[in-house]
Amino acid sequence: MSTSEADRVIAQNVAAYNLVAASYDQSHPEIYNVVEQERLAGAVREVLAAVGRREGAPARVLDVGAGTGNLTAHFLEAGATVVAADVSPECLRVVREKFGHTGRLETQLIDGRSLAVLPDESLDVAACYSVLHHVPDYVALVAEMARVVRSGGLVYLDHERHDESWLPDAARDQFISEAVEWPPKSWTRFVKPRNYWNRIRPLFQWQRWFNARWMPEGDLHIWPEDHIEWTSIERRLLDAGVTPHIVRDYLLYEARYQRDAWERWKDRLTDFRMWVGRKR
Repeated sequence: MSTSEADRVIAQNVAAYNLVAASYDQSHPEIYNVVEQERLAGAVREVLAAVGRREGAPARVLDVGAGTGNLTAHFLEAGATVVAADVSPECLRVVREKFGHTGRLETQLIDGRSLAVLPDESLDVAACYSVLHHVPDYVALVAEMARVVRSGGLVYLDHERHDESWLPDAARDQFISEAVEWPPKSWTRFVKPRNYWNRIRPLFQWQRWFNARWMPEGDLHIWPEDHIEWTSIERRLLDAGVTPHIVRDYLLYEARYQRDAWERWKDRLTDFRMWVGRKR
């Protein structure tokens, strides 16, 4: 992607998320539901237990692409100090309104390309949750996350992994037929353009990326979630001295799913990966 194209799509993301920041939490039940929030809280506790503390001080955590503070909330609840970083001033304003009272929150505006505003090895954990498909060069950003983490610190990624386990095959169709409530409680959540990319992507294997200019909540995905190349991410992290510590694939629970159907299928299909690596 050229520099001018990257500038354009980053500007689109900033404008979109400034627009939807105030209502973002209410429009994303695939994230803000009890099942996923409990899983995420457990993941955060596991990360903090793995990194430990230096001299008894709270762990210092960077939340890259913090948005309105989904991941930030869990790290704060677990006792960490959090630097919430995002390209959207409005999202950061919402984060400050929600969590500023804790006394353990900092916010940092970033440019969507690097973390140059942060010094080397200044954090215990660098984390991001479902963010990389918004980033023009997400592999470079992951390397930046490794740069700002101290030796012994952790890089924590929690992201979509629509690959061979989540193709538009009979198993996936069977899961959707069992799990999706009908009629849907929210048509804007049921009829999402990105839900159908996996169904048509075999016809477009030549296409490296697409820019989804319209999404129901104003989302702008530079890359389809299934084009996030985990092998490239892991290779770059290894080059930066970060080796895998926890790798766990799971099936994200969305509010549109019937809970009993999701329970039956959660060990057979996966669409997300929790990846935690430790820096030498």
